Amino acid sequence: MELTLLGTGAPAGVPRPDCPCAACAAALGPDARAATALLVDGALLLDLTPGAAFAAARAGRSLGGVRQVLLSHPHEGPAVEVPAGVPQPGRVPDGRELALLTGHRVRAVAMDAPGTGYAVTGPEGQRLLYLPPGGAPAGLEEPAETYDMVLADVVGRPDALAKLRAVGAVGPTTDVVAVHLDHDVPPGPELRRRLAAAGARAVPDGATLVVGAYEDVPDVPRRTLVLGGARSGKSVEAERRLESFPHVLYVATGGSRNGDTEWAARVFAHRERRPGSWQTVETCDLVPLLKDDGPPLLIDCLSLWLTDAMDAAGAWDDAEWADGGERLLRERVRELTEAVRATRRTVVAVSNEVGSGIVPATASGRRYRDELGRLNAAFADECEHVLLVVAGQAVVLRG
Repeated sequence: MELTLLGTGAPAGVPRPDCPCAACAAALGPDARAATALLVDGALLLDLTPGAAFAAARAGRSLGGVRQVLLSHPHEGPAVEVPAGVPQPGRVPDGRELALLTGHRVRAVAMDAPGTGYAVTGPEGQRLLYLPPGGAPAGLEEPAETYDMVLADVVGRPDALAKLRAVGAVGPTTDVVAVHLDHDVPPGPELRRRLAAAGARAVPDGATLVVGAYEDVPDVPRRTLVLGGARSGKSVEAERRLESFPHVLYVATGGSRNGDTEWAARVFAHRERRPGSWQTVETCDLVPLLKDDGPPLLIDCLSLWLTDAMDAAGAWDDAEWADGGERLLRERVRELTEAVRATRRTVVAVSNEVGSGIVPATASGRRYRDELGRLNAAFADECEHVLLVVAGQAVVLRG
C-alpha cells in the first residue's frame, strides 16, 4: 500500500496566514506545510483540502483515480471546492466499515474529540491508522492488532500515541508519522529531535511512503541525560520525551521534606503536569529499579540523589570524608553507573549543571559542586543521548 501526503500541516497550514511568530517565520521551503491530506494508492483520499489537485500534481500523482473521499474532522472557513471528477466527500459513522472496489477496507474509529479516525487495510493486508487533529482513539481494547503505519497529531496529542502503545496497536515496527503539524514547535532540527524521542518522524509535503517499510522507523533512545540550570526547563524537556509512552515510572529523589511548604508547592506543580497514567515513587534506591524490567523510568533528579548519597557517606565532614567517606561515595556512583550501563529499561534522567556558576563560598559547597560534575560526566558516558537545556532550549551534546 502506497501513501502520498499531499499536506502534513495543521488545518490552517504552516506558516499560518498573517502569523508573526518565530516558528511561522522559519517555516520556509520543505518546512512549509499545507493542511494534511492523504492519498492512498491513488484511490482513497483522506481529507479534502484547498489545492489538493495541485498538490497531487506536484507530487507526480493524479486525483483522477480517486473513488472515495473521507473527511476526518470538521473544516472551518469557506467550503472547499471539489475538483472535477472527484466524488463528494463524506464521513463514515464510528465503528462502521466501508469496502472499496479497489480492495481497500476502511473502518471508522471513534475519537475522544470531534472528528473520526480511519483504519485502512490494503488489498495485501497492510494496515494504517489515520487520526484527526487534536484527537485520540476512544474505547481501545487490549490486545489490539499492530498497525504498520500510524499518522497522528504526535505533537498536539502525544497521549494518543501512548494509548495506542498501551494496547499494542503501535509496536516497535510501526512507522509513526507526525501530521497536522502546527507552529507549536520550531520547524527543522528541533521538530525532528522531539519526534525522534517519541519514536516518530515527519516528512515533507508531497512525500510518498510505502506502508510496512520498517527500515524508516526511528529508534527510540534508551538512555538520556538532561542537564540544565535552575528553572531552565530541564524537567519539562525530560517529561516531554516520555509523554507518548504509557505507564512511565516517575522516580522522585527529593523526598517530601515535611513542613517545607515551598517544596510541597514545587512537587505539586510537577505532579499536575504529568499524565495521569504515570506512577510516582519517592526513593533514592535507583539500582534495583534499573536492574528490573518494566516501563520507562524518569529520574528527577540526580543532584538530589547525590545529596542523599553524600549524607549517607558523611561527605560534608572533612574528617569523615578523609576516613572512608570519599571511598563510599565513589562506590555508590560506580554502582549507579554500572546499573545504567546494564539496564534494559528506557531511562531519562535529570540533573543540575552547576559548574558554570560562581564558586561556592564553603568547602562543603565546593565538594558538592565537584562531585556533581563527576557524577554527571560518569552518567553521561553511559547514555546515548545527552542534552543541555538553556532558557528552555535543548542543545544536543550527544545523540
